[in-house]
Amino acid sequence: MTDSKIKISIIDYGAGNVKSIGNMLEYLGVSYKITPDKEEILKSDKVIFPGQGHFEQAIKKLKSNDMISFIQDITSSGKEFLGICLGLQVLFEKSEEAPNVEGLKIFKGDVRKFTKGKTPQIGWSKIRTTSANTLLSDDYYYFVNSYFINPLDKNIISSFAHYYMDFASGVEYKNITAVQFHPEKSSIKGMEFFKNWLNK
Repeated sequence: MTDSKIKISIIDYGAGNVKSIGNMLEYLGVSYKITPDKEEILKSDKVIFPGQGHFEQAIKKLKSNDMISFIQDITSSGKEFLGICLGLQVLFEKSEEAPNVEGLKIFKGDVRKFTKGKTPQIGWSKIRTTSANTLLSDDYYYFVNSYFINPLDKNIISSFAHYYMDFASGVEYKNITAVQFHPEKSSIKGMEFFKNWLNK
């Protein structure tokens, strides 16, 4: 059972689908705050880092809110951290979406564009979990993405999905969990994922 006393912060930096995530947490009976306030975020037990839109815009918003080093510090602090969609991609060094923009460099590797099929891919795709996974099921989750991560360290990959090719769709490393799909839009499986992460 999910502990309702867990305090969750959803980082509001102007580039994330925060409302849908908040609705899912409300449904699960978990206390949360959508906030840009660093002090508030640091007081929380767990942190959710959402993202949607363009890689460069997200990095610019993080810079304008003085959050680059803050996010880097949180991920290295041991506090449970969840990145979603673009919130996964910006953890890497760079992206083909914005070749001259540096990512957060929390993980080595880059983000690449799909070269086949219509982009963005929108809809349900089945994932295949790896030995790094502790939170996901081999099942269908909801994706909206034109780009995919290419981690240098393949051992952190927690799942793969398929869109004309197999691609890494999630990572787990110590306190960091990040996924390409949208768990808040993934119905029962998304709810199970959130429960597993909240109980991690």
